[in-house]
Amino acid sequence: MRRLCAVTLGIVLLLSGCGDSAEPTTAKDKITYLTAFGAVGRDAFAWVAEDKGYFRDAGLDVTIQLGAATGENIKVLSAGQAQFANLDLTGTWILADKGEARDMRAIAAIHQQTLVSIITLEGSGITEPKQLEGRKLGAATGSVNQLLFPAYAKLAGIDASKVEWVNAPPAQLPALLASGRVDALSTFLIGVRGIEKAAGGKKAVVLPYSEFLPDLFGNGLIAPVSVIEGNPDLTRRFRDAALKGLQYTLDHPDEAAQILKKAQPAADVTAAVGEITLMAPYVKPSGVIDKSRVSQALATLQSGGLIGSGLTPDAVVDFAMVPAG
Repeated sequence: MRRLCAVTLGIVLLLSGCGDSAEPTTAKDKITYLTAFGAVGRDAFAWVAEDKGYFRDAGLDVTIQLGAATGENIKVLSAGQAQFANLDLTGTWILADKGEARDMRAIAAIHQQTLVSIITLEGSGITEPKQLEGRKLGAATGSVNQLLFPAYAKLAGIDASKVEWVNAPPAQLPALLASGRVDALSTFLIGVRGIEKAAGGKKAVVLPYSEFLPDLFGNGLIAPVSVIEGNPDLTRRFRDAALKGLQYTLDHPDEAAQILKKAQPAADVTAAVGEITLMAPYVKPSGVIDKSRVSQALATLQSGGLIGSGLTPDAVVDFAMVPAG
């Protein structure tokens, strides 16, 4: 009887040991991330971070949700339906001054300079800003492109009242221009390849806002203060994993575009590669945000009449969370 008990005990211990040797299941923090503008090249780094396991290795279970435009994305963040987003920093700061994004802070920069531009096609008769007067200008509803235009127009010598706006979802903008329903677009210069493809190979003419507004930032990673202060470790883990995806995307644009296509079948690989390649000169993969540059950007927005004097760098960027350069 004693021998039978000993054998039984041995089997139980053996089985118990086998169970202990199994790899433990580690719970991951579930978060939702908003892209800036649908599923295009400038946002490919999020799917790269997912595909390469950077989010998983950081202990994150990330749902990547397609964003619309700055104003719409801020509404989603403010409602607590997402924790992080890739937003145009300049547009976010303009809305913050209006009281619509005061609880949002940037935690990393994606583009160190604004990529907002006027894009038209050769033969349109538009080769300089003044020629936009009396023309139809297409833009995404609620986008930074329209928010910034008054300051751009003032500095570029355009009578903004003589420009007619036509709003459309971001994905429809290239077709809007190609079909002649608008004369030009106020969009992002990295979208040139997709616009030219939609226009049957016709060459684009680009008038960058940065020619008159050189101090402004482009996109950046944004989070509500409640998320940053409520879980700084989570915020850092997300930030670092996303920036790791950004670095890989810049180093491997063709592969990044294929990863985007695999996750989002409607994505255009050629246009995505074009966006990634064109945005590379404007990116510091470290995500650094220089405080003095933020001061200059806010001063530019103030002088352009887009914001008042109440915003300070610390009111729009969490410099304790921004990575070191």
